[in-house]
Amino acid sequence: MDNDIEKVLYSREEIAGAAKRIGKELTHDYEGRQPLVISVLKGAIFFTVDVLKEFDCYTDIDFVDVSSYHGGTESSGKVDLVREINTDIKGRDIILIEDIIDTGRTLEYMVNLLKQGGANDIKVCTLLDKPEGRVVDIKANYVGFNVPNEFVVGYGLDYNELYRNLPYVGILKPAVYQK
Repeated sequence: MDNDIEKVLYSREEIAGAAKRIGKELTHDYEGRQPLVISVLKGAIFFTVDVLKEFDCYTDIDFVDVSSYHGGTESSGKVDLVREINTDIKGRDIILIEDIIDTGRTLEYMVNLLKQGGANDIKVCTLLDKPEGRVVDIKANYVGFNVPNEFVVGYGLDYNELYRNLPYVGILKPAVYQK
């Protein structure tokens, strides 16, 4: 898999540092509260676990699965809800954890879904933010790294369900997905 990577952007150690920093920020911001953490499957699970290890507050956790890439390298523009949240969110403080925010369409869809469900407060945490790709006006409250407008994989991010298990985030060689 390493041979398919053009360049490593963020090492295992850098990602661990970002998770620790964000975990401490969340601990400070949610002191005395019990938020519901919602991890976006499948990509955000690695980051969610590492952030939660550094988050020193009582919390509940749930998962949502949405899809907009459908195996490609760009968002299709259509967001599909694959797995709904099982927890009652009415009146809850929500921390939504994403792997990457690119166009923002998926995040906008999920935030609207949570608002419709009666969430009290919604904050967004993401490992990677790609502002150059944004087509809707939405921002994260907690960001690990700003990422260039490249196709990245690793640490939960995939191409055709592959590369998620790389311990770092890297730019995938275009030859891999231009076959």
